[in-house]
Amino acid sequence: MTEIATKLAQLRQAMVTHRLDAIRLRGVDWFSWATAGGSSVIILTNEIGVAEVLVTDDTAWILTTPIEAERLREEEVPTEYDLHVMPWTTQNLLLAAVPQAAGWRIASDRPLGGESPLPAELVQLKRQMLPEEITRYERLGRDAALCVSAALAAAQPDWTEIRLAGEAAREMWIRGIHPTLTLVAGGTRLARHRHPFPTASALGERAMLVICGRRHGLYANMTRFVAFEGPSAADLHGLAQLRRIEAAGFNASRPGNTLASVYHTLTEAYAEAGYPGEELNHHQGGTTGYLSREVVATPHTHDSLTENMAVAWNPSLPGLKIEDTMLITANGLRCLTSDPTWPTVQADGRERPDWLWRS
Repeated sequence: MTEIATKLAQLRQAMVTHRLDAIRLRGVDWFSWATAGGSSVIILTNEIGVAEVLVTDDTAWILTTPIEAERLREEEVPTEYDLHVMPWTTQNLLLAAVPQAAGWRIASDRPLGGESPLPAELVQLKRQMLPEEITRYERLGRDAALCVSAALAAAQPDWTEIRLAGEAAREMWIRGIHPTLTLVAGGTRLARHRHPFPTASALGERAMLVICGRRHGLYANMTRFVAFEGPSAADLHGLAQLRRIEAAGFNASRPGNTLASVYHTLTEAYAEAGYPGEELNHHQGGTTGYLSREVVATPHTHDSLTENMAVAWNPSLPGLKIEDTMLITANGLRCLTSDPTWPTVQADGRERPDWLWRS
């Protein structure tokens, strides 16, 4: 079966199991999932796009308006879907397309009116990548890493944080990646803010670049550093401890373990490294895929990890952070956001990114 056929079969099986008449997918994340990487995005920050997916037992429709229909058919929507086009002034695309749907039992990712939430098994399936999705994710991860490498290789100490963010965004757009998040901190702000929105401050002696890049609906999340002076003893010690904490999270990221169990493992690793309670100063990441974070790990998130699920952990210490998008496989974790030219160090048997030392 093709990817689309597999997903339509999964949607229809859930409809039978839960006695539904239809499933309605409104979010841009679910639109990309259902259309094998298509996009309903116009405004990058919107959770709901310019088209909806409606699946019944015998139809698969894209509901949209004339403004979008031709472009969607040519560029975004696979042939397995029929377009149902209504005037842009229509307030409810579903009822305009299918008046009898007013009495249907409908489940949705963003429920309206009497709709119910999507069945849990569908939510879980969205987070487990099919082979075609893994191929797209691998290409995205590689390209995202190249974007970050290029931006940091070009950076100069007198650049502003905004300029570095702009350079990273430029590199992403060149490769067809939506820059949904770009954070930058120079030397004066690194130790003060865990979420440093870029400012007009100069980078100075070092800088951190964080991106969340989206393509075909999938997210690549990663963090890298550049330094224009050599490492101090404190730098080397802090980086070694941070990689030790990260390694604990990686080792716990096995099929069957819960996100809560990984969180507790990271908490213990912080304490063992001499930083008890540090995990409370920033979230530690979680599962990723069609959202930058599908689920953020907390002490209470009991969602289970599975093979072919992606995770992005981001342990941090004052002025230090590390992050990559990893795929859980039968043979352990595989890094998706990897640039083979970026400097690395060994950490617990894994190649992990070093800082780009440009002194």
